[in-house]
Amino acid sequence: MALFVCVAAFESPLVFALNRLLEAEPWARERLSPFAGETVELRAAPLPALRFAIDEAGRLAPGSEPSLTISVRPDSLPALLRGEEHFMRTVEIAGNARLAQEVLHLLRHLRWDFEEDLSKVFGDAAAHAMAGAVRSIAAWQADAARRLGEGFMEYALEESRLLAPRAQFTAFGGEVARLRDELERLEKRIERLA
Repeated sequence: MALFVCVAAFESPLVFALNRLLEAEPWARERLSPFAGETVELRAAPLPALRFAIDEAGRLAPGSEPSLTISVRPDSLPALLRGEEHFMRTVEIAGNARLAQEVLHLLRHLRWDFEEDLSKVFGDAAAHAMAGAVRSIAAWQADAARRLGEGFMEYALEESRLLAPRAQFTAFGGEVARLRDELERLEKRIERLA
């Protein structure tokens, strides 16, 4: 019961935020409205599953039994850093294929214009400055994550030898193949001599 209350408390603000985003983009609601009555479930372990039902106007509400399940695996976040194609390989989709296609289209093209929302509260100039600061921080964090990943890979390859460089791995594979071939030839010689 406590888990349900926790999920419901989290779903309501999330549904509100998603509906605000959909309100700003009528084309997105038009794409969702044919799927009225369908429910999408989002799973991202270790978080509880979230369900969103689609209404006739293309808005979202807390849902019940899902007709589409999208599961995000733990390795999805590192894949997202490598790009959308890598991320999509880690996402598991089960259920209504047409709805999945629309949801994925919305995920690719629906963007929150937070600068516009900020300008309604603080004015255009202040909103532009705040948005610029947020973008700078986000770019800095992405650059720091990239550099950290590169540093770890260099350490794993060069310093600690946890991983083998690709060239070394390929050379080792070639040596194993040559050894296997020589062993087969030696076995044939032994058979002929016997």
